[in-house]
Amino acid sequence: MAVSARPRIVPIAPPQGPGQIDHPRPDRLVSGNPRRETWPLYETADGVTSVGIWACEAGMWRIVFAPNKEEYFFVLEGHVRLHDLEGKAVDVRAGEGAVIPAGFEGAFEVVAPVRKHFVVVTRPA
Repeated sequence: MAVSARPRIVPIAPPQGPGQIDHPRPDRLVSGNPRRETWPLYETADGVTSVGIWACEAGMWRIVFAPNKEEYFFVLEGHVRLHDLEGKAVDVRAGEGAVIPAGFEGAFEVVAPVRKHFVVVTRPA
């Protein structure tokens, strides 16, 4: 009798060394030109879910989430503010988390340098 493979817990250790560096696209910048650093720590084989740590300097840029993409994040240090198209803002500080829902449009502002855990889910379109 064949034994089926069972899902296993995947431990995630703190990242070692530098992450992947980038900056917001120039056409999306609102203020500053913050350096962003990402440490990818886990991705499902189908690419639907990715997990990692992200750090960023102060600045602000416009974001547009696809209708099949959403993100949960938890701020380890710093302060971010998400602005929606209606002008409302939500502040998320160290020790707090939030979800950016699928289809969200607005702006992502790093008020104080931030470091956060993230989980992004991108379902097949």
